[in-house]
Amino acid sequence: MSNYGWFMPVQASSYAAKIDFGIWGIHILMGGIFVLWLVYFSYLLFAYRQREGHKAERVHISHKASLAPDVIILGLELVIVFFYAIPSWSDIKMSAPAEKDSTVIEVLAEQFNWNVRYAGADGKFGKTAINHIDFTNPFGIDPADADGKDDIVTVNDMHFPIGKPVLARLASKDVIHSFSIPSFRIKQDATPGLVIPIWFEPTLEGDYEVTCAQLCGVGHTIMRADVKVESQEEFDKWLATLAPKKTEAAGEEW
Repeated sequence: MSNYGWFMPVQASSYAAKIDFGIWGIHILMGGIFVLWLVYFSYLLFAYRQREGHKAERVHISHKASLAPDVIILGLELVIVFFYAIPSWSDIKMSAPAEKDSTVIEVLAEQFNWNVRYAGADGKFGKTAINHIDFTNPFGIDPADADGKDDIVTVNDMHFPIGKPVLARLASKDVIHSFSIPSFRIKQDATPGLVIPIWFEPTLEGDYEVTCAQLCGVGHTIMRADVKVESQEEFDKWLATLAPKKTEAAGEEW
């Protein structure tokens, strides 16, 4: 089944349905208001059209009556804000799951790649420093830090286990990028100098993609990454294939 169709992408995260409810609700509300105004203006154009034997009429409308449409629209907007927007924002942005129950990753955007770091078997991320950053070490992992020796770094390739929350620490190496997975309904700017936490929980196995939703340079259109949602067993196998190998004798990396 394709992830894209004539309307919205498939709902592949735990809060995708909540986001879609707001999108559809606002569009239906605005569509209804548009139709009502269209009918009203059409009536005015017909009822007060120029005709023989009819003079222009000056109709006085009270100040309160003239404000009625604005008050109604304001009331609808307040309902959306207090009963949908604020609770949804709190659930998605302010109530992240615990690290011990999640897959924790770091995502580092740069022109024009998505670098991803997974903690190794020890579950700890190694220390990083700017002076260690190079083409083969985009995060600048300190080679002297034992916690970082088993860290796994991928470029434009992300795997997540289904039904388990993902906590991502999002940052940028150069300019503002925007981390977007449409099927997960997640979109967040990656800003230089900031580490921004985001989370999502994949609920549908399949292949998806990360796109950059912020114009970031001449290679913006090709800044994408593959996302695969799979079982925990398949995810563990994938991580194992990327784990640093060590010699039996010296215990050093190949």
